[in-house]
Amino acid sequence: MIALGVWQLGRADEKAALLASYAEAGEQAAVTFPRTDDAVAASLYRRSSVLCESVNSLGAVAGKSAQGRSGLAVVANCKLDGGGEADVVLGWKSAPNMPDWSGGEVTGLIAPGPRLVADPPLAGLEPVAKPDPSDLPNNHLAYAGQWFFFALTALVIYVLALRRRRKD
Repeated sequence: MIALGVWQLGRADEKAALLASYAEAGEQAAVTFPRTDDAVAASLYRRSSVLCESVNSLGAVAGKSAQGRSGLAVVANCKLDGGGEADVVLGWKSAPNMPDWSGGEVTGLIAPGPRLVADPPLAGLEPVAKPDPSDLPNNHLAYAGQWFFFALTALVIYVLALRRRRKD
């Protein structure tokens, strides 16, 4: 259990470095939208663009506007030029009706998923809250504390068991 606590401390440092690199990503040059899982981690929170040749489906998920209001983020699943698919967050709205959007060039930020969050918003929608790497939790320090607490608890139980055995 102590080894797991030490491992979590190391993970906390790794996660802090990852979050710092994500925070700097918005300042870096635009990248090609990742089409493989390996390319996603290196591309998160950077600017990118895609050509949505056609819309496979259009839906909405709970989301926040750039002003912090709750509502719906409109997501299009697009067929990309050159093959493949991508989810594109077109923008934010408060009403449940779907906008009319059939595809086109989309620029924005790459968010986990991966999905491209349109900036500027499309289809007459309002801006959705931009993806923020500080929203990602770095709770490894808490996990380390839990493992150390579990080890201490096991030690106390062991000492109590030895004392009881001596009495008997």
